[in-house]
Amino acid sequence: MEKLQMQTPEAVKINLEKLKALFPNFVTEAKNPNGQLVQVFDFELFRQELSEQLVDGQQERYQINWPGKRESLLLANSPIFKTMRPLKDRSIGFDSTKNLFIEGDNLDALKLLQETYLGKVKLIYIDPPYNTGSDLIYDDDFSMANDDYLKQSGQKDDLGGRLIANTESNGRFHSDWLSMIYPRIKLAKNLLANDGLIFISIDDGEVHNLRKVCDEIFGDQNFIANIVWQKKTSPDARMAISAAHDHILLYAKNAELMSLSYLQIDDERRKSFSNPDSDPRGDWASVDLTGQTGRAPKSQFYSIKTPSGLEMPPPEGRCWALAESTFLELQRDNRIWFGANGSNRPRLKKFISESEGIRPWTWWDNKSVGHNQESSQELKNLFDGNLVFDNPKPTRLIQRIVHLATNAKSEDIVLDFFAGSGTTAHAVMAQNALDGGNRKFILVQLDQEIQKGTNEFKADSVAYKLGYKTISSLSIDRIVRAGKLFNGNLGDHSVDTGFRVLKVDSSNLTDVYYKPDAVSQDLLSDQADNVKAGRTPEDLLFQVLLDWGVDLSLPIHKETIQGKAVYLVDKNALAACFDGNGGVDEEFVKELAKKQPLRVVFRDAGFKSDSVKINVEQIFKLVSPSTEVKCI
Repeated sequence: MEKLQMQTPEAVKINLEKLKALFPNFVTEAKNPNGQLVQVFDFELFRQELSEQLVDGQQERYQINWPGKRESLLLANSPIFKTMRPLKDRSIGFDSTKNLFIEGDNLDALKLLQETYLGKVKLIYIDPPYNTGSDLIYDDDFSMANDDYLKQSGQKDDLGGRLIANTESNGRFHSDWLSMIYPRIKLAKNLLANDGLIFISIDDGEVHNLRKVCDEIFGDQNFIANIVWQKKTSPDARMAISAAHDHILLYAKNAELMSLSYLQIDDERRKSFSNPDSDPRGDWASVDLTGQTGRAPKSQFYSIKTPSGLEMPPPEGRCWALAESTFLELQRDNRIWFGANGSNRPRLKKFISESEGIRPWTWWDNKSVGHNQESSQELKNLFDGNLVFDNPKPTRLIQRIVHLATNAKSEDIVLDFFAGSGTTAHAVMAQNALDGGNRKFILVQLDQEIQKGTNEFKADSVAYKLGYKTISSLSIDRIVRAGKLFNGNLGDHSVDTGFRVLKVDSSNLTDVYYKPDAVSQDLLSDQADNVKAGRTPEDLLFQVLLDWGVDLSLPIHKETIQGKAVYLVDKNALAACFDGNGGVDEEFVKELAKKQPLRVVFRDAGFKSDSVKINVEQIFKLVSPSTEVKCI
């Protein structure tokens, strides 16, 4: 019976297999640092194959580079031996919710989500730490020795702190920030649906570098916009020129497939609509009917006779935007406006009743989407007058992004892996309440400790005084408080305000730290029970879901069959029995097979005998031939 690997995929091996399938003549063998023969890809030979002239060393080319870039790429591709453990006592509506809150390092979380959510996320919004010279960034330590890496990746004792201050005196000031952001965005791209979008908030300090990084990862052809958000309402008198804005970079997974919703026509825009001719279709605004000549066909060069009798050719150097036949049809339908006296240049009437809305542009003013003061007040209102987080984003800002990039009629997934105070979850719930949508959110936040601080008025000191130990615990409470705003009075639909809390942790199994070729005979005796002490069946279940790529938000039902606990995920998507006492016999397997699950998993130590283990697959082939059977 095949065993589940229970680790994230080894991206290097996967990529090598893809290259081998495409270019088998470039795959050869070489010795690794341990002296073992392994398959490698001959890049030098490959480069020569693609060149019309002799290749001698690295060629100069347009790219962004920094010390540590190759290591950050390696880090993105390196597998980890971790899992996510469910925390029911910290969750809200665990059994029914479709939302997830993940506590832990977002690099680990992104790797763990690769199998389950590959190509399924419609929208990613992130607000990563700005590189201001004092903010904390993730310490991925790209130069560590192998033994240290084993500790940090969870294969040995914990290394310790995960955050460092990136000061301007650091010689790797920009490099460390780029090495932090690069692997995370690279992994995030894999999760985006083909028509998915990513919005990234950033300030002037790193926007130029972030743009180059995203151009490399997504391709510059998939750059959509650099949105400028007016984050303040007045200048800072302490600065020579006060920064009034932040940037929001927008990239598509595939620009040809992406689409954005229209914005609603606001009150200011409505003032430009009127109905001077008492048209029964209601208020309208007129738009220009001329266009650039360029490659315009002859059908767009003609004279128009106005109601007052004037013959009016197109303006000099311009043409009409419509063919004459189309224009005449619109004129018959009273959709052309010649002015009150009937002598003006014709314009096309656009009725507000027929408008889908307005297209967004790259300037987002604070009246439309909020500002820093609004977001701080919003948080204070939620936390009984206490400002518990510095520089949160306004809910209205993120809600606009959710509105533009997702569909109310689809169960679109919104991912934020720098969750901060949890504004993205708040915005998703708010938009669902507004338009009756069923969007789902996945938030990831590091369990960064909140320090007591010396200034009692600073947000971290206030949060500490209120009993919050970590940023993630504060995020969770913010989502709970925000969710109460959307309970009741929502008409005929309800908003999912719950969430499952999952915690990134070391693997539940004791033997996953050894790759198959590293397991020796003297280790096998230690694997009779390969589950770590203290790990629950629910812990094992979620590691199986991750490894098998099953949606982590699916409903889970527990029932008892012949005295053994069985977990059924989404009725028959997966059945799991983690009995480890050798009680799984053929009668139990036959009973379980009658449920005809798509997948079934057992604990290796749970079978009554080796013969039972051998017969399990045969039983399922007879009773439920479509079931995939594995064990851990």
